[in-house]
Amino acid sequence: MPGRKSKIRMALLAAAAMVWGSGCSRSVLNYQIAECIGTLDKYENNEPVETPKMKAERERQESEAALADQQNKTLEEAAALAQGYQYEEAISLLQNSDVLKEDESAAEAIADYQKQIDSMYEYDGDIGHLSFPNLVVDTERAFDGDEYSPVYRQNMITLEEFNNILNVLYESGYILIDIHSLAAESEAANGDVAMSQQLPVIPQGKKPLILSVENLDYSSVRNGDGVATKLALDENGEVGALYTDEGGHDLVGAYDVVPVVEQFIDEHPDFSFKGARGIISLSGTNGIFGYQVEEGKSTDYESNVQTVKQIAQKLREDGWSFASAGYSYQWMGEMSYETLKEDITKWESVVGSVIGDCDILMYPYGSEVDYSTEKVAFLINQGFRYLVGLWAEGDHLEVNSTYLRQTRRSVTGYVFENYPNNYSTYFSVSAIEDSAR
Repeated sequence: MPGRKSKIRMALLAAAAMVWGSGCSRSVLNYQIAECIGTLDKYENNEPVETPKMKAERERQESEAALADQQNKTLEEAAALAQGYQYEEAISLLQNSDVLKEDESAAEAIADYQKQIDSMYEYDGDIGHLSFPNLVVDTERAFDGDEYSPVYRQNMITLEEFNNILNVLYESGYILIDIHSLAAESEAANGDVAMSQQLPVIPQGKKPLILSVENLDYSSVRNGDGVATKLALDENGEVGALYTDEGGHDLVGAYDVVPVVEQFIDEHPDFSFKGARGIISLSGTNGIFGYQVEEGKSTDYESNVQTVKQIAQKLREDGWSFASAGYSYQWMGEMSYETLKEDITKWESVVGSVIGDCDILMYPYGSEVDYSTEKVAFLINQGFRYLVGLWAEGDHLEVNSTYLRQTRRSVTGYVFENYPNNYSTYFSVSAIEDSAR
């Protein structure tokens, strides 16, 4: 088969012969050549080759198309930031963009984002904190009546219930905020951190909410029971939950609180205020995220540590915070000062060394220390300035010069069954409850 060059050569020879024999015009010749080689109407005046003028026009059009593409991409990036209420960042992106100088669309977007900033208000009402356990994915396997069934039924909630709760919260105008936004920190004269209460500034019609995950070690679950067994990075480097389906296939995806929240925010970016996610509470005795990270307790110790570090880093990048729940996950209010000191010190050695520093302490079972004793001074000295207790019936928040103290409401099947009104401020248990319960 003759190649394209051969076809063109043959066409030119044939056309030349026609011109010699018939004397047809150049325009007719160009038409015939273009028709022969398949470039009809492709070039100016059907010229068989790209002329300098045509090249210049093509390059101009390509340059304009590339510029328009860059402009649209930058405008889309700014819009994505604005969806999560990061208006200042969106404005800065547009103002510093070389491709959007004097662009009307950029100016209109900047004006709109500034209007949104100006309409925000200081929220001075109660600030809720809902704390969630692991999720039951397959109720048929989890609620099958064996010895694990009561644990799943009472201590956890189902994936359906959690999704229902997220939807109700979103529809009611709640948005996730970072607990650190509730206090301003400055350096005192003696070099210590001085804290003061700070009202969250949020969009009109929205209400702030803090979300947390309780002691994420997966020690109370069993593989094959229809619940996730650990966190893992998927093939795209995103954090998912490892779940074994009914057929015995291991899947990594939205099968527990953390990846479900990520999925929900991906679909509803305005549920997260400036990138906020939630707090993940961690103890140490049974590992982290489903991995044993204490030397001597697992033959996979070194690989587990590396895996947990990678997951923790990704979670921090995504907007999650970590909280200590002590090494042993025991009642801190009943511990002696020495026992508390040993427990926290071991947590810092085993857990803190892997996930990094954190300044939040979530008291196991809500058992707070006596704030008039040396226990609280020790906790603050160790860097824990955000102290979270438990109060099932209400929301409490106080900030003094040395710490922020807040209460959380634990969301479990047991409370659903026995104290459903504890959540009435946020959702109706009967409306979100899984029929399999």
